[in-house]
Amino acid sequence: MKLFFPLGRFLFSLIFIAAAPRHFTQEGIQHAAALGVPFAGVLVPFAGVLALLGGLSVAIGYRAPWGAWMLVAFLVPVTWWMHGYWRLADPEGIHVQQAMFGKNVAMLGAALLIAQFGAGPVSLDARSDSSMQRS
Repeated sequence: MKLFFPLGRFLFSLIFIAAAPRHFTQEGIQHAAALGVPFAGVLVPFAGVLALLGGLSVAIGYRAPWGAWMLVAFLVPVTWWMHGYWRLADPEGIHVQQAMFGKNVAMLGAALLIAQFGAGPVSLDARSDSSMQRS
């Protein structure tokens, strides 16, 4: 059962790590700018840094609460700006963006749990905690 912790962290983090590179492309920046993201040339790459560092931190369980807060800082504005289904007129687009919005809200909940409770027993954080207790 202890292996569920690293598996869950890895599966949760994978979407952030996989999505991060697009935040450094012109296509990703232009897409965000077209949706009204202010200062997209700066904020989109910054969001990519948050997604990548936060995702890696949570995945390996190193300073996972800090990584989870990075993911919270990523998810809140991205969910609002990129998945604002209420701004759309197309029923199919509304349906897709509602699903994406809901997915992000669920991931926000998971990130908040990791921020509060940490990475779990099988993590670099747990290793460093146990080595400090032995000293």
